[in-house]
Formats: sequence, C-alpha cells, structure tokens
Amino acid sequence: MIRLENVVRRYVRHGQTVTALQCEHLQIKAGEYVAIVGPSGSGKTTLLSLLGGMLSPTDGRILLDNWSLYDQSIAERASIRLARMGFVFQTFNLIPYLTALQNVQVPLGLNGHAQDVQDSLATAMLKRFGLGDRLNHKPSELSVGQQQRVALARTLVNDPQIILADEPTGNLDPESREGVLKAFDDCHADGRTIVMVTHDLAAASRAKRRLVLRDGTISEQSDVRSEAA
Repeated sequence: MIRLENVVRRYVRHGQTVTALQCEHLQIKAGEYVAIVGPSGSGKTTLLSLLGGMLSPTDGRILLDNWSLYDQSIAERASIRLARMGFVFQTFNLIPYLTALQNVQVPLGLNGHAQDVQDSLATAMLKRFGLGDRLNHKPSELSVGQQQRVALARTLVNDPQIILADEPTGNLDPESREGVLKAFDDCHADGRTIVMVTHDLAAASRAKRRLVLRDGTISEQSDVRSEAA
C-alpha cells in the first residue's frame, strides 16, 4: 500500500515559489490499477516521481507499507526501487550500445543474479513479448514498438510489485499501444499495483480507478467502472 499524508512539493522558478503538487491524503491499495490524468503541467509526473522515491516532498510523508519512504537514505530508496518497483517511460531509456538482451539483463545484474540466470530470465521475458528473434539487436535496429516492448521486458524481469508508468503509450502506433496495455492488464490480473500517467483517455479507461490532477491538486477521484455504468 502507498499512502500520501499532507504532501507538498514546491519549486523556486525565477525567484518565485511554485507549488507543483499539494495532496492532503491519497491512498493506493496493493493491487490497484490507477490512471493519473490531467492537463500538461498539472503535476502528474511530479506525483509519479514522488511515488517512485525519486523526488523528495517539500513537506509531508509518503509511506510504502507503513515505511516512510523519504526517511530512508538515498541508497536505501534505490534498493527499494530495485527490489519492488518497475518504471516504464515514454522515451524507453534503453542503453543504445547494449543489445535487447543486455538491456533487459541490467536490473538482474544490479540485483546480483549470476550470468546464466540473467541470460535465462531475460531471454524468457523477451520471448514473452515476441522478441525472441531480436535478442541481439540494439535499440537503433528495432522499431519504436519493439523498443517499448524491450523496455517493458526490462521493467518486468525483476517481478516488481509496483509499476509506475509515465505516458507509456505516447509514441506508439495502435498495435504497439494495445500490446503495452494488454501487458498492463496481465500485470494487474497477477496482483501488481500499477500507477499510470497518461493523456490517453482510452488508455486511462483500462485502469480501475482514475485520479484527475489540476494545478497540482487532486480535484477528483473516480472509479472508472462506476463512470462506465
């Protein structure tokens, strides 16, 4: 479970203090599939970064299973992210000089898995996404949709409990987009927690709960199923 308590994130821009996010209370239960929607600049990516332990709040607490995330050291937060979280980005963040297989092996290596285990797990995950014949291709040799599937394989290979996705379908053609969303559907069915920032309302409709952000404030929390009823 993730919980935000009186969380505020402020920036100083051109000598002026800007409140990027203000949230008195938010709870995301284990296994929930949540979409965060709202206009550009509303605080969506700020919220996702706070949840992922990558951006300290100015005030307030963020708790992960009753552990205050930002009371941990930088090294401890990095360890939590590696062990429990997976990240999906619109820009994929693949390492350009590594092959698809090597990119997927990166988190396994950071977790201390032996080379043969890395080879086996990464190969199996890439085959799951239909990339068994692209193991030794570098990102520049793959289509945009294939690159996103490599990024998804890298995200899931450590079996994370929590998936944080920032505009994961933004650059994709319809077929690749559906592949990503189907992967998220499967992850949710497996009991993982998914928090997805998106401008794509059709993608947001796949979630079971929707948060709407405006001007840094969660102005609406709605159950997507009840909206569709």
